[in-house]
Amino acid sequence: MHPNPAFRSEDRARHVEFARDRAFGVLALSADGTPLLSHLPFLLSEDGAVAELHLVRSNPIIRALSTPQEVKIAVQGPDAYISPDWYGVEDQVPTWNYIAVHLSGELELRPQEELLDLLNRQSAFYEGRLLPKPPWATGKMSEQALARMMRMIVPCRMHVQDVQGTWKLGQNKPDEVRFAAADHVPDGFGIEPRQLAALMRKA
Repeated sequence: MHPNPAFRSEDRARHVEFARDRAFGVLALSADGTPLLSHLPFLLSEDGAVAELHLVRSNPIIRALSTPQEVKIAVQGPDAYISPDWYGVEDQVPTWNYIAVHLSGELELRPQEELLDLLNRQSAFYEGRLLPKPPWATGKMSEQALARMMRMIVPCRMHVQDVQGTWKLGQNKPDEVRFAAADHVPDGFGIEPRQLAALMRKA
């Protein structure tokens, strides 16, 4: 997380809402001194206390979970490069604006019997955002194909103990300077720069 307090919001509910809506992040843990990372979707409870996910059985993280492990999930939001020329004032430097939320806690394996319910809830959450498309569900698969797929993945649950967020949107600049930069962001580069520009104007 960025050390500048101007970018470090203490609004836990805002961080949780962002991470829950994004529903995708990078899981990180250390096993025998080696960092292990996995990009994955997850379900976050409304209070942010529990994250549910599944991993491919062959993932090295599964082997590390013979006992529960301390982990983080980093959730990345919109980001974009900011040219100092865009501010319209002198003596500025290049930077990168972004949103990131980190969930920290303990990850454990769950019984395989919980997997189907998890998959159904995950698909319902994601498919529900595609309305009016009729939602996909596991019931559309043959029993054999579903069973084969389920043998390849393992359910996990993270007990979230800490939520931290960085919303680096130029809050340390005067409004007119930040707005001037935001006007140029959509023409630059990054991920979802238009969304980032809109957030900069609201910061």
